[in-house]
Amino acid sequence: MPETENLGSFFKENKKLVREYLDTRLEIYKLKIIRIFSKSAGYFIWIIISLFLLFLFIIFLGLVTGFWLSDLTGSYVKGFGLTTLFILVVILVLAFLRKTLFVNPIIRAIISRASDNDDESDDEK
Repeated sequence: MPETENLGSFFKENKKLVREYLDTRLEIYKLKIIRIFSKSAGYFIWIIISLFLLFLFIIFLGLVTGFWLSDLTGSYVKGFGLTTLFILVVILVLAFLRKTLFVNPIIRAIISRASDNDDESDDEK
């Protein structure tokens, strides 16, 4: 019976320390979540801007190619038709190779970042 009294008295005496410890751990987790969210938001904005600029680049590249081929063939229909055909072939190739070019590298990058975050949190302990 004296052990329970000692254990009970231990918790009563150290209640404030345990509460501070739990509050500190909770604050650490909140800060980690904020860090992950802010990094993700930054990458998301960077991806959106990059995709928009890539879209503009592809549009202007298509126009330039269409006019160039139109000049070579002597017909706007043939020049822009060939450009459209080329763009369609590129889209089909990307669609067939989507796993190899996009899905698998993204999965590897996410796993790599998750492992890096785990390593950082292990180093902090």
